[in-house]
Amino acid sequence: MTSTPPPAPSPPDHFSRVAANYASGRPGYPEALFDWLAARCEQHALAVDVGAGTGQAALPLAKRFRRVVATDLSADQLANATTTAASNIDWRVAVAEDTGVAAQSADLVTVAQALHWFDLGRFWPEVRRILKPGGVVAVWTYGVLELDEPGINDCVQSFYWNLVHPYWPAGREHVENGYADLSFPFAREEVPPFAMECRWTLGEFLAYVRTWSAVARMAEATGHDPVAGLGRELDALWGGAAARHVVRWPLGMRVGRVAVARQADSGSH
Repeated sequence: MTSTPPPAPSPPDHFSRVAANYASGRPGYPEALFDWLAARCEQHALAVDVGAGTGQAALPLAKRFRRVVATDLSADQLANATTTAASNIDWRVAVAEDTGVAAQSADLVTVAQALHWFDLGRFWPEVRRILKPGGVVAVWTYGVLELDEPGINDCVQSFYWNLVHPYWPAGREHVENGYADLSFPFAREEVPPFAMECRWTLGEFLAYVRTWSAVARMAEATGHDPVAGLGRELDALWGGAAARHVVRWPLGMRVGRVAVARQADSGSH
């Protein structure tokens, strides 16, 4: 008599508590990134966005692929995404390591700012399972932001590194070093430089900061809202409620392709 192995432990959900803020406060990725990814794919039938959150990557992909499957562990994240959903996106609550996507059906698999939460020993085989031969896998992250005005940037860097940094969940170090230490078992392709840029008012910038999981964890642990203090400091530096400053995040990307199996020569020898 054989025993049934216990189910794999559920991965932590760090984002349900900030799902509504995430949908409205997170910056978008550059359209040129998705044009470049689509050009890498021979077909455009299906893209799978894993760790989709509120759709920052899934929605642009839906403009370029006939169908998109967007999976996330957090039902709250996906619920906030569907308020602006494209009709060709299939939103699914699923762990990254078991997407439920049919084998060899995807032309592209993307992971935007989520790879560091996955069990890569189980995720990479899932990627190989669902990609078509020759299919493309692209993962990217953006690390610590920079602002255009030195005084404002110094204030924000101090907030990040000296105040809220201890409250980031384990794995944040992979974002900060651009995924340099994470495995990527595919032949890497050369990627042009991409970056996100926003010109934000102080209110828009603070809304983004409220999406940080470290901010939510610090508020829960201390009973105080750290963003309120940051807002008071920046109010004196920003230049008024209508003033806008450039916020920039360079993207760290890895792109690879599933090898096409070489067919045996059927000719006679």
